[in-house]
Amino acid sequence: MKNISILGSTGSIGTQALEVCRNLGFKVSAITANKRIDLLEKQINEFKPEIAVVMDEEKAIELKKRINGGKTEILAGIDGINRAADIESADIVLNSLVGNIGLEPTLTAIRKGKNIALANKETLVSAGELVMREAKKFDVKIFPVDSEHSAIFQCLRGNEENKISKIHLTASGGPFRDYKSFDGITVAEALNHPNWSMGKKITVDSATMMNKGLEVIEAKWLFDIKSEKINVVVHPQSVIHSMVEFEDGAVIAQLGEPDMRVPIQYAFTFPKRVKNDFPKIDFFKYGELTFKKPNIKLFKCLSLAFDAIKTGGTLPAVLNGANEIAVDAFLNKKIEFSNIHKLIEKAMNAYNIKYNYDFDDVFDADLWARNFTKECLKTL
Repeated sequence: MKNISILGSTGSIGTQALEVCRNLGFKVSAITANKRIDLLEKQINEFKPEIAVVMDEEKAIELKKRINGGKTEILAGIDGINRAADIESADIVLNSLVGNIGLEPTLTAIRKGKNIALANKETLVSAGELVMREAKKFDVKIFPVDSEHSAIFQCLRGNEENKISKIHLTASGGPFRDYKSFDGITVAEALNHPNWSMGKKITVDSATMMNKGLEVIEAKWLFDIKSEKINVVVHPQSVIHSMVEFEDGAVIAQLGEPDMRVPIQYAFTFPKRVKNDFPKIDFFKYGELTFKKPNIKLFKCLSLAFDAIKTGGTLPAVLNGANEIAVDAFLNKKIEFSNIHKLIEKAMNAYNIKYNYDFDDVFDADLWARNFTKECLKTL
């Protein structure tokens, strides 16, 4: 029986990860939340972790009063999250935090020698080269949890000696895949994803296709492949989660229902596959699977992500930081949907890139991007 630490247990990935733990009978060593203490309290009562962490310190104090006398230790802030990341009893740390805040706990877990089930995109987007170097140094495995990267990971099993010609990264295209313009798009429309149930930030990223751009950057570092060999394919049915093309022309694809519990479970049980009662694919239900090129002239966030990783250095950290501020502004109805990519592009153009960089430089680039983008918001 494995012990799992879940960073971000009240989010979409975190709650599904707990469902997987429940089904498999795995022990949960630690759980963390931002401020949703009602749900966190229920999780504590069911899974009885050693520690539970609330990022919001006032909420942590409130939760501590609620479970007064319980065996779970209540901690707060980033120091508490780092404790959850390096807790001795955990075999695997699932990082499903949203945003660049997930980078530090990932490093903490790696340096403790913990294997990572990674659902936090920003870890590899902002500092992929450095993180993968640390993982190699500490002999840590990073198991991808995103359905697309999990698919690639699965397609490569047994093919490690064969040269990859291309990775075909599939994308649902989000709710606006057939749109010709982004004028007048509302928050409610952007959050109405046709296939997946996710948190607000990642759902908006899917709508702009920045999510796919971030996945391109992740794929480069996870699979040590040039971005020129990563092809984005719009596949509205979300049945094929991604494909790997080898140099002989053979293409291997991983298929399944759009259900995040399967890649989560595979990250937890690797290399074994374990029976579950999750929905299984019914090919006759779909009838046909379709594919088309993304409209990069409209979905400029996708092209900005390709620009960032091709340019390299600390620019991907700027792309990510600016995007987080822009998406938050849109969700709070401070900007139009069509302004998200404009803010990101403005930050990328204004930034002086560092190519010989370390983790401090990555954090500095992220902070610069956030501050710059916040200033730009004042002029819109």
